[in-house]
Amino acid sequence: MALNFWYELKHVCKQSGARYGILHTPHGDFETPIFMPVGTKANVKTLIPSEVKEVSDGLILGNTYHLWLQPGDEIIKEFGGIRGFMKWDGALLTDSGGFQVFSLSKIRKITEEGVEFRHHKSGEKLFLSPEKSIEIQNNLGADIIMSFDECPPFDSTPKYLKESVDRTIRWAKRGKDAHKNPDTQALFGIVQGAGNKELRRYCLEKLMEIDFPGYSIGGLSVGESKEEMYEMLKYLKTIMPSDKPRYLMGVGSPDDLVMGAINGIDMFDCVLPSRNARHGTAFTSYGKVQVKNTKFIKEHNPLDPKCDCFVCKNYSAAYLNHLIRSDEILGMRLLTYHNLYFLKNLMKNIRQAIQEDRLLDFKEEFFKEFGYTK
Repeated sequence: MALNFWYELKHVCKQSGARYGILHTPHGDFETPIFMPVGTKANVKTLIPSEVKEVSDGLILGNTYHLWLQPGDEIIKEFGGIRGFMKWDGALLTDSGGFQVFSLSKIRKITEEGVEFRHHKSGEKLFLSPEKSIEIQNNLGADIIMSFDECPPFDSTPKYLKESVDRTIRWAKRGKDAHKNPDTQALFGIVQGAGNKELRRYCLEKLMEIDFPGYSIGGLSVGESKEEMYEMLKYLKTIMPSDKPRYLMGVGSPDDLVMGAINGIDMFDCVLPSRNARHGTAFTSYGKVQVKNTKFIKEHNPLDPKCDCFVCKNYSAAYLNHLIRSDEILGMRLLTYHNLYFLKNLMKNIRQAIQEDRLLDFKEEFFKEFGYTK
């Protein structure tokens, strides 16, 4: 177990059962629930690290698969890991490459030893095993790293799903055995099992026997309905260990952050806020908006009058509309900054509501204002 990493549960919301805690890492202590911006290739797209610091709580992600391919984990290691490479003084989490096993399903082959890939651009043959994934992540140097897993499709047959879960458990054990920096890098196990509650429990119990300092929930938000995802989270809330952090991977829409917190999740990440921004979509206190909409062409007010971020304090909605319509990079930058700030503020409000035992009331208020309920 990582000696410089632990989770401290501070309060459970009497109204919802949501958790407020502190995540202690080698590079900072973080209040949870927390949203972590995604820096896939050692950068949060369009922003520089000082800006990321302003719109995050100081814990961000890097992508193992993409950094392995370019520039290479050995090169990044020479710079002192991702933190030294990108000049980031906060904390970091890296995924394992396991999601690419799912997303690149047309160009990969799974065996017991690992996964044979075709490079998603060049077609070059690549091979990733649990041991190789951990070696790469050891070189990347994140505070929190992930076990190499398989993310099976949500509609997998029961037979394949059982085989996949068993393989993920075996891979988790192999990855832990290969981990060279357990005192400085916390290795999480990943709970798989798609929509099968019995297999989810089985996977969690076997991972707990191996013993990890934290547990991730994978294989959700991959095409199933929100109701199916929330039902699974509600179930897992009752069986996951209370003294370890719970990380829901790849989920970050505002409604999912609120519902995830209600269902006991401590950590979230997603490319959604930055990806939406690059396509001209913004989160606001009155809902999600398309910034190039004609109603903003002459709008003197900020995009979100209730937001106190740098963008809303300094620029009109009309200017943002102009930038997005003109495909200006500055427009993408400003919207990325705003969207991440919006989620940072949302998580702050969620944590406050948990501590005040009123998260269900907050959910009703927020859903009504944002437009989730009419």
